[in-house]
Amino acid sequence: MRILSLRRAASLGVATLLGLGVAGALGSSPAHAKANSQVSVVHGIPGQPVDVYVNGKKTIPDFQPGKVAGPLSLPAGQYDIALTKPGDAVADALLTVDDAEVPGDANISLVAHLNASGEPALTPFVNDTGKLAAGQARLIVRHTAAAPAVDIRAGGEPVFEGVTNGKEGQADLDAGSVSADVVLAGGDTRVLGPADLDLKEGTATIVYAVGSAEAKSLDIVTQSIDGLHSAPGGVPSGDGGRADGNGSLPWYGVGAIGILLAALGLSRPAHARLLSRR
Repeated sequence: MRILSLRRAASLGVATLLGLGVAGALGSSPAHAKANSQVSVVHGIPGQPVDVYVNGKKTIPDFQPGKVAGPLSLPAGQYDIALTKPGDAVADALLTVDDAEVPGDANISLVAHLNASGEPALTPFVNDTGKLAAGQARLIVRHTAAAPAVDIRAGGEPVFEGVTNGKEGQADLDAGSVSADVVLAGGDTRVLGPADLDLKEGTATIVYAVGSAEAKSLDIVTQSIDGLHSAPGGVPSGDGGRADGNGSLPWYGVGAIGILLAALGLSRPAHARLLSRR
């Protein structure tokens, strides 16, 4: 992976998105009045372990592809983020974002991935952690792979067509298992799946398509956030949203079927749109 500086473009995109991602929630209140934000880092660039630095401090060492680290609890403020090859100095970073604005009381995923052209990118998403009705689960699907547009099929029939890099879909669904596959847009060439995804009650499952179609490294990384029950006495299920001893969230190679449900949430939430880079 070649060295790529994102100091202008990425810092603008990250700072603006994180700053505006909870529009209406920030208002004019001082930063100290807000709870810390939960910031997870998703490694979707194949073949390159990294060290993650926050404000010059090595925060996540030897971060492996396909893993989700965190969440880090960060007070509202500005942060410099850098990804280096393990052991390298920050000055030799592979990806950098300066002055990323982190709002208070938000849940954010910062995704290192390949863009549609196969170049490394660092993209923030604000996660919807609103409470779920009893018996419901939330699925969020994000296309963060160097891959062409795809169709998502259920029972062999397309239900959402032409999903492209940087897009996401979201739906609150009945908890349970769903089966589907993903094919290149307009054809029958399967790129992922078929497989089953178990959506647990009271959880948000975030599915990332990562890797490169050309390099035949397409894969799935999954992040889970629990504790979203709204019914009294609801018991959170799963392990997502908590760090283990290595600072990593659980992740599961669940297959491509998660992308299916992007079709059930066709529009992207306004607070999680990917900004255009200059």
